[in-house]
Amino acid sequence: MSLPDGDRYTGMTSLLEHKNVIIYGAGGGLGSGVATTFAQHGARLFLAGRTRDSLDAVARDITAAGGTAEVAVIDALDEKAVETHIAGVVKRAGTLDVSFNLMTRGDVQGQPLLQMSADDFTRPVVNGLTGNFITARAAARQMVSQGSGVILSLTSGSSAGLAPMMGGTGPADAAMETFMRYLAAEVGPQGVRVVGMWTAGVRETLTLEKLRAVGGENVPDPELVDQMISGAAMLRRSPRLAQVAETAAFLASDRAAGITASIVNVTCGLVAR
Repeated sequence: MSLPDGDRYTGMTSLLEHKNVIIYGAGGGLGSGVATTFAQHGARLFLAGRTRDSLDAVARDITAAGGTAEVAVIDALDEKAVETHIAGVVKRAGTLDVSFNLMTRGDVQGQPLLQMSADDFTRPVVNGLTGNFITARAAARQMVSQGSGVILSLTSGSSAGLAPMMGGTGPADAAMETFMRYLAAEVGPQGVRVVGMWTAGVRETLTLEKLRAVGGENVPDPELVDQMISGAAMLRRSPRLAQVAETAAFLASDRAAGITASIVNVTCGLVAR
């Protein structure tokens, strides 16, 4: 996510100044947008994910615009790798202030439950819950020891809906959200906040490749998908990447110091709750 010509981080707001942030899945559509926005707000970024090329591209854009970003190839499902990486971040930066897991879960949609395999149904539940547990637990251990920190997570809001053909997406969201609330209750007394976000159908991420990865070869054109989402949303538009990223930056900042164990709805009213 490149900045417009001439737009640099110098002189921009410093919502996250002096914050050391790990973003898992930073090479993806949402991850890159969040990373860029966090850098604009002064954060020092540690970009983690499984694909170096995409991570390096995000880091280049950030550093070219005057920000700070380091890259590490890590699978968020690998406990040892996650813990070793966090130890390295703290050794270099001194603290870990924000951890945000935006890893993909392997969701499969567009199939009736009666025709879906057990593997396709349970994959997002197992991957999403396990990956978020591993990264949040490792981050929370460090944050508890330093007496502060923010753990962010993102789901689609499907846990609150009754939409058909969504496979394991709703159960995966529900499991992740329940875990994050439990974690918030345990680490809150030590000064650590745990906050979730809902978003779905973010326009800039609706590529044909990504839609097919979730819904198969016969998915509608991205433009049609965007029109369908916009028509169903209360605001009659789909969420934009900048809106999601700026909301995340606020939640990660000290301005949101009174918010924990809560989920912020950034679906433009696609999900009502």
